[in-house]
Amino acid sequence: MKSLSSALRVTLLATALFSASGMLAHANDLTQPIGKGAYELAFSPSDNTLFLAASQGRDAPGGAVFRLDAQNLAIKQTIPTELKSFGAAINPQTNVLYIGNTVSSALTAIDAVSGKVINTLVLDGRQRGEGVRPLQPREIAVDTKTNRVYVTGLGPQSVVWVVDGKTLQLISVVPNTGKMATGLALDSERQKLYVTNADGELVTINTRTNAIEQREKISGDKEHFFLNIALDTQGQRAFLSDSKQPQVLVVDLRDRKVIQGIAVPESLALLFNAQRNELYVTHRKAGEVSIIDVSSYKVKRSVKTAGLPNSLALSADGSTLYVSVKQPGSRKEPPKDPDSVMRIAL
Repeated sequence: MKSLSSALRVTLLATALFSASGMLAHANDLTQPIGKGAYELAFSPSDNTLFLAASQGRDAPGGAVFRLDAQNLAIKQTIPTELKSFGAAINPQTNVLYIGNTVSSALTAIDAVSGKVINTLVLDGRQRGEGVRPLQPREIAVDTKTNRVYVTGLGPQSVVWVVDGKTLQLISVVPNTGKMATGLALDSERQKLYVTNADGELVTINTRTNAIEQREKISGDKEHFFLNIALDTQGQRAFLSDSKQPQVLVVDLRDRKVIQGIAVPESLALLFNAQRNELYVTHRKAGEVSIIDVSSYKVKRSVKTAGLPNSLALSADGSTLYVSVKQPGSRKEPPKDPDSVMRIAL
């Protein structure tokens, strides 16, 4: 009995120490209130800076882009934008930040060093009216080799806009990418662009020809809305977030077959970290972020957020994850508290 009691005390002590060490490992996590209408994030490796696109809420005349300190998330600069800001992506080679102006069907280029707005391109100039709904920009991907910018344009039959990153001139429009085609990911080496949509499809675009070369219905036995896509280009895997099913699908890009379904809540954004072989996923309804080991396809850690987790960004060294977190609200009852950004130590 004595030896059993001693063993029990040792076990309890070890468990307590393990739990304490786990708490210490995440003591550097930080949540910082920023402002209204926080949407997508982009990380600039050249100066270790985080950018946040924000619409500033319905009542504000325009939007803003916040330059945040990567360590304490303090606002270092507020860049006003004439149009409301939603999407965000950066070309680290040219230090140009691209902002999607969803409700204005436009794309804005900003000098990421000075914060000066360079130019704005209207992608769909049709006037909204009865029977006319201009396509709305959603996700942005930048090819640093060609300095081309790809933007998904959402509608009943969506498109991808191809833009010259230097001149901000429209190069091409890839039509017929499916219903509400939101997700976008680029494999620059293989010259492939991947799009996901509400039809449950994975659409492959050849970036040499700017034309669809393949489309595949993924796991057609259930209803899916693949909101976003992340790529493991080396392993030729695609990770698909799903707002309709409690899982993330892992797809082999070579044959479009589902490798694995990872059991997690319905999901929104996802981001692959090749340095740690991890996948990060936001679950808006569940109010948490999953950290997944994609060697075993097991959830390593679930992080609760102070609101509705939205988009993701990663530090250059792959050791820090950033999450934009929105506050619940509606048109009739807008959120009272500001949206925030969360920094998670990996």
